[in-house]
Amino acid sequence: MATVGVSRRGIESIRRGHPWIYRSAVVQHSTSRSGPPRGQSDEASIVSIVDESGHPLGCGVWDPVSPIAVRVWSLDPRARLDSAMFRARLEGAIEVRARLFADGKTTAYRLLNGEGDRVPAFVVDRYGDVAVLRIDGDAARAVSAELLRDVEAPLRAIGVTTLLERTGRRGEAPEVRARFGPPRDKVEVAEHGVPFVVDVARGQKTGAFLDQRENRRRVGELVARRARRSSAPVRVLNLFSYAGGFSLRAALAGGTVTSVDVAMAAHATAQESFRLAGVDPRAHTFVTADCFAWLEAAAGRGDRWDVVISDPPSFAPSEKAKPKGIAAYRSLHRACARVLAPGGTFVAASCSSHVSAEDFAGTLDDAALDRADLRLLEQFGPPADHPTLPAFPEGRYLKLCLLE
Repeated sequence: MATVGVSRRGIESIRRGHPWIYRSAVVQHSTSRSGPPRGQSDEASIVSIVDESGHPLGCGVWDPVSPIAVRVWSLDPRARLDSAMFRARLEGAIEVRARLFADGKTTAYRLLNGEGDRVPAFVVDRYGDVAVLRIDGDAARAVSAELLRDVEAPLRAIGVTTLLERTGRRGEAPEVRARFGPPRDKVEVAEHGVPFVVDVARGQKTGAFLDQRENRRRVGELVARRARRSSAPVRVLNLFSYAGGFSLRAALAGGTVTSVDVAMAAHATAQESFRLAGVDPRAHTFVTADCFAWLEAAAGRGDRWDVVISDPPSFAPSEKAKPKGIAAYRSLHRACARVLAPGGTFVAASCSSHVSAEDFAGTLDDAALDRADLRLLEQFGPPADHPTLPAFPEGRYLKLCLLE
């Protein structure tokens, strides 16, 4: 097995539990009994991690190109990174989800959460009897044939009959292939008992944004509370609505919902979910438009909503993009505040890992919103089926703020 030397500073980080070794922390270790110092391989591979003196520390996956040079799997010098280790960690993750979703009312959830479940770069989402795999990066994909040899049996044991793998870079149409079982396009699942349709072949991420499941439930609850207090219908605006998860929960709770997204196909999926849940989509409004331009026009017309939900794609995909991303959030949030009725609720979300919870709250201050009548009631992060590591803040990418 090839070896990768790590600096003292890098060792301190991974011993705290951070699962990445950045390229700046990679060093050439000194000579050992096995021979002279080794240069780094130009091919992705499973490697032994050593200190500057060549003493073994653990194992991981080497990436010759990415700024993340090694994804760490174990700091046990005796550990072997192979299909047996992957299967053991998959089975451990399955046990945790069995406890989380024991009531059977939710059939769509994250089964395996990459670094958070100590399987760096590997994500598996479950949609009923279909599971969807995504692998982050070419290096992890290069070693996946070895690591994934034994995943079929534990997945079939919990009722998964198809494992799809989705590939494709950001902004490109996904490519889907079946690792086992018959190919599938759409799946009907449930979330806290609410049915909806998932397009596992063409939808974003693995088909749906499962990380917002608990926040969708919260939105349904707050709309229901408003409906009980008001004789008039609760007006709900869902921006970047995608497949309509927030919209459906709000409609079921008694809201009259306007959903805005640039993707017409996403509205079609949302309307399928409405009908599946017994909600007539014709009683609600679906708008295909750029949200920024549409908000400007709505404010100009004097339109107002009792609940405004904003869940955009990441505005800061890198640390370099963070200043522009924060400016974009402030601009968006001000536009949302202009169409929020007095006494209304503003639900603002961010999936940008480079924007911290404090950074995000700062895009919702009085100056950003150009109004001083709102207060931050609650903040939420990723749900329990998206576990993170204490030393890995990058895993806590999701933020949602409730303001009234």
